[in-house]
Parts: sequence; C-alpha cells; structure tokens
Amino acid sequence: MRAMSCPAYGPPDVLELRELPTPEPGADDVLIRVRATTVTAADCAFRSGRPFVARLYSGLLRPRFAVLGGAFAGDVVAVGADVRRFSAGDRVLGLSPNDFGTHAEFLCLPQDRPMARITSALSYVEAASVVEATTALTFLRDVGPVRPGQKVLVNGATGSVGSYGVQLAKHYGAEVTAVCGPANADLARSLGADRVVDRTRTDPTLPGAPEHRLQDVFFDAAGKSSFVRARRALTPTGTYLTTAPGPSALFHSLWTARGRGRTCRFAATGLRQSPDNLAHLDALAGSGAIRAVIDGVYPLADLVEAHRRAESGHKAGTVVVTC
Repeated sequence: MRAMSCPAYGPPDVLELRELPTPEPGADDVLIRVRATTVTAADCAFRSGRPFVARLYSGLLRPRFAVLGGAFAGDVVAVGADVRRFSAGDRVLGLSPNDFGTHAEFLCLPQDRPMARITSALSYVEAASVVEATTALTFLRDVGPVRPGQKVLVNGATGSVGSYGVQLAKHYGAEVTAVCGPANADLARSLGADRVVDRTRTDPTLPGAPEHRLQDVFFDAAGKSSFVRARRALTPTGTYLTTAPGPSALFHSLWTARGRGRTCRFAATGLRQSPDNLAHLDALAGSGAIRAVIDGVYPLADLVEAHRRAESGHKAGTVVVTC
C-alpha cells in the first residue's frame, strides 16, 4: 500500500511517499480502505517534534510512529473472525488516537476503537472533516456543558475545531461570539455566529472594548489565549476551555477546581472519544444541524503541501487528504 512516512522530525519535506505492507487483520480487527483523512495541528506537532513535550509520546529522538494521521473515513474491506460490530462493505468514519496511521491507503484497527458506520449521505471527504468535530463536541457537551441561553465565545472560530465549535454551541442554544480574521467573517456568520470579532483589530477580553461582553464560556479552539487573559471576559462563574494545555493551563485547572468562581478546563479529547460520539456527529451532519467545513482537499502524494497549508495560519476549516 502507499503511505506517507515520517522518518525524522522536521519541516513538511521530511515526509516521504513509500510502499509499505498492507496490514492483515487479526481476529478482533477491522481492515479499512482509507478514502479520506485530515491534517491537523496535532499532526504537524508530531511531525515537527514541537513543542518538545509532544516527544514524550511520539519519541524523543525520532518519531515512534512511521505513519501519522488520526482521523479517517473509508470502507471496511475485511474483518477478523471475532468482529461483530462491522462487516465488509460498511462505510465508516473514526479515529486512531493511539497509533495514528491514517495517512495511508489501508488502516487496521481493533473493532472497539472509536469508529462508527456512516449512515448519512456524507461523502468521504465530508465525513473525514466531521470527525474533527469530536474535539469541539467533547469540550462543549462534556467538559464544559453549554446550556441554552448562555453566551459562548469561540476563539479561532473558523479553524478545523472552531468551525465546529460555533455550530455546536449554536445547536445547543447559545448566543455565539466568533473571533477570527477579517477574511473569514462571512464564514463565521454562515456557521451561525451571532457576533463576529475581528481578531486583528480588537481584543474582546479587554474591558472597555466595544466588543467586550462577559461570557459564560470562552472556548479557545485555537489554543492561542490563556486563562489569565480570558478570565477578563468571563462571568464570575464562567469557564475557560482550551485545546492546547500547557503548564499554565494545568496549574489553573487544578487551582480553579478548588472554588466556585471562574474555572479553567482542558481534556485529552482523543482519549475520550467513543463510537457513540462519532455516530452522533454523523447524525447531526445528516440532519443538517452541522455541516462539513473544508479548507482544501489534497491527494495523498501531496501530503507535504497539505501540512504546509495546515500550519500556515490562514486555513478556514479542515485540510482533507484523499487516499
């Protein structure tokens, strides 16, 4: 099978297209023909080895995982003797959060990993993008539950996570403020944002700014803010949610858990996913409650360019790769 290998840490150019053996499913495994996958900030971090803390999982000196990629959509082509959840021919979407490997034509996973049948009319490209909504779903439904009537600010509102954060917050009945660049303001509004703040002109956390309003939830989908800054925009019992936990986020999460005031929360969202979450997102997309937001589509052989786009800081939505 064709796969993009990451033999060393470095810029996108370290990625190499190689022929690797097609995996063979064991008794409890599902073999998937990957049709579409994504390139995320996490993929770029594990490829570059930055921040260095990422190497504690991916390998200190060189990548432990030859093939990166965590999200996928495709077809089940074979199942092991003990598999009951899936059958050959099923269209599926899912995640490989532990061993990666989706940047390849075939992927083999145990049947209990987070994946579900695609029952909607989503294309493979759309389904792979919708998988990226799992992060926003975990934060806004589970970690810091959004309730109808709350005010929710989404920072990085048109990125691969934020674009689904806006849609899900609106689906849950919130009043949504989207923070993004001026070029993506119309996209943010089309996703359901009630207000759009131009991040290049205004800091909505600063008291006295025209756009400053106290928020019940500050969802930092871009991981570019901090609890210290965001708390100025929170109500006295508001919650700051961040996708990029570091020492500061860990400290404030532990510290604020002691009281009943403003709180800081984060989660290892990839490890909290389940088949039910993915089936739920497929149903939401099928009903029109959320829609796939796609920045661009690249063939597997152009994964280097897909990585460059993903870390450019200018994308809107998900970078998708077809296999």
